[in-house]
Amino acid sequence: MRGSEIAKRYSKAFFAIAAEEARYEEYYNELTIFSSLLEQNDNLKGFFINPMFAQTDKAAVLNEVLKKIKVSPITANFLRLLVDKRRIGALQDIGACYQDLMDSVLGKVRVQVKSAYKLSDDMMAQIKATMEKITEKTVEMETERDASLLGGVVVKVGDTLYDGSVKTQLSNIRELLREEI
Repeated sequence: MRGSEIAKRYSKAFFAIAAEEARYEEYYNELTIFSSLLEQNDNLKGFFINPMFAQTDKAAVLNEVLKKIKVSPITANFLRLLVDKRRIGALQDIGACYQDLMDSVLGKVRVQVKSAYKLSDDMMAQIKATMEKITEKTVEMETERDASLLGGVVVKVGDTLYDGSVKTQLSNIRELLREEI
């Protein structure tokens, strides 16, 4: 699981509440909306994490923001708790830890695929099917283009890396040739 001990503790507590209502994804989406709002607005994020501003001012601003983005009362209370305990700066890590917990319960795995060129729909379906067979979980794929790979694909599942890139294969051949000399 990713994140600091504080992020893990808060995410587990919030996840336990979500489990009671079986609303894992809804609460995760609400956390993500607020977290991305903070990441996109440096002034707002700076305001919430700056200890110079009064907690009452932070609470008032948070309430105004929550009215505009419309989150559930549970998520709103959780965000108020984070502001009150001066932990709102850890929201991104909390969201990542929560996502890990949610994926585990829902039987999902996140897969990152890098390729030198845009993959066809058939190739993406083939990679997804292969990863689902290997992991025995539902795969959610994220693709990225990386021209430095020259060709092939690199697939990352958690801490495991499947590197089928031309760049790595050429590097391996280079190493073998060095060993022979």
